[in-house]
Amino acid sequence: MQVRKNIALVAHDNRKEDMMEYVGWNAEILARHNLICTGTTGRLVKETLENTLKRPLDEKITLLKSGPLGGDQQLGAAIAEGRVDLVFFLWDPMSPHPHDVDVKALLRIAIVYNVPIACNRATADFMITSPLMEKEYAPSIKDYSAYIQREV
Repeated sequence: MQVRKNIALVAHDNRKEDMMEYVGWNAEILARHNLICTGTTGRLVKETLENTLKRPLDEKITLLKSGPLGGDQQLGAAIAEGRVDLVFFLWDPMSPHPHDVDVKALLRIAIVYNVPIACNRATADFMITSPLMEKEYAPSIKDYSAYIQREV
């Protein structure tokens, strides 16, 4: 990970308000990094950052599809390709989701590739205030070559 991180921001509908509060509170920090967002969350993140910072956002925000339309899978692919350093994913554990299998796959792929993932505000607060947030960092990645070479 470079000093300028690639941060994914995802929020289910019932958690978007929490995410925008979080983004507003941490606007200065987030604006120093590259952001990757799914669907509506991306539009809201951009609006929140611009309103909080009182300037147009020149920083890069990559917009993916909405989660149920493939955005979670796009994000999972970006993680597997090494294009995501951190994930802030405020998901709603109390509501059924038509793309629940995609949500679980996204959580799984973040764990497989040792990408820090915050699924609640408390964890997100700890991650964004970590001294590692402003430094280069090399997380260890498990070697899966034996798994790939296995016989079926």
